Amino acid sequence: MEEHQKRIIKAIKYINHNLDADLSLEKIAEIGMYSPFHFHRIFKLIIGETLQNYIIRKKIEKSAFYLAVKKDRDIKDIYLDLGFTSHSVFSKTFRKFYGVAPSVFRNNAPETFHKILMTESKNGQKDVVFSPYIWQIENLLNWTKMNLKIEVKQLPEMNLAAVMSLGIASVETSYHVLIEWAEKKKLYPAGNVKMISVYHDSFKVTPPDKVRIHACMLLDERLEKQEGVVFPETIDPGKFIVGSGEVTLQDFEQCWVSLFLWMNERGYTMRKTFPFEIYHSNFKEHPEGKMIVDFCIPIH
Repeated sequence: MEEHQKRIIKAIKYINHNLDADLSLEKIAEIGMYSPFHFHRIFKLIIGETLQNYIIRKKIEKSAFYLAVKKDRDIKDIYLDLGFTSHSVFSKTFRKFYGVAPSVFRNNAPETFHKILMTESKNGQKDVVFSPYIWQIENLLNWTKMNLKIEVKQLPEMNLAAVMSLGIASVETSYHVLIEWAEKKKLYPAGNVKMISVYHDSFKVTPPDKVRIHACMLLDERLEKQEGVVFPETIDPGKFIVGSGEVTLQDFEQCWVSLFLWMNERGYTMRKTFPFEIYHSNFKEHPEGKMIVDFCIPIH
């Protein structure tokens, strides 16, 4: 836990002190010693906003400081130094945070603005800025211990019937199509049927409504060919981090981030294949909307 606190705080400090430098996801993830895929999810959960939103907010806050304290400095010099490409982009973004144009803010900034910011930046006060993030990490890891059983397992080959979904909102519809197909084949309901969601895109680079998620059903035998929109898919055997627990749909993001933290903490790296979820029960049949799920990350 202490190691994750150090990594996240190191990344935040780098951002805060280098707002005019390269602040790409890849660079910040490197500073925090995470892979970009893991870091963007961890950052959002712990900080409460995306990396990009955080960077923009910090740039605008710094510009407000300069507008209030360095009144003789040209506004253009301020926004160019902070990476804004034009006055219109800077002004529009500034208005979102402060409700007025930069020039109006500068004319009305109180004399106490400078003193307040300086007080917050004293050496004895710096840790206060990071305490909410440390609490978030502690809270997340404690939640993980209480709600997930995490193991490294060797999983066998899995033969699946799959229907592709574009975006989270379409997953339920894809499962309905899959179940209708399985009912006609007399594969559903039959025994302990397992449903599996396989993630073929990263939310880091693909818009939520374009992310490819395969709604799948575990089969006893391989599906030989595509039947309509239902096609065969195989999960190769290998080593996986498996986090198992009874959770609600709202807990899923927290579960995935917990597993990434656990993986990094123990020095594992993710294989270049797809993470997936195995569902052992239906949340619609539980009074509290909970379901038993295995969250699986392929590792070396």
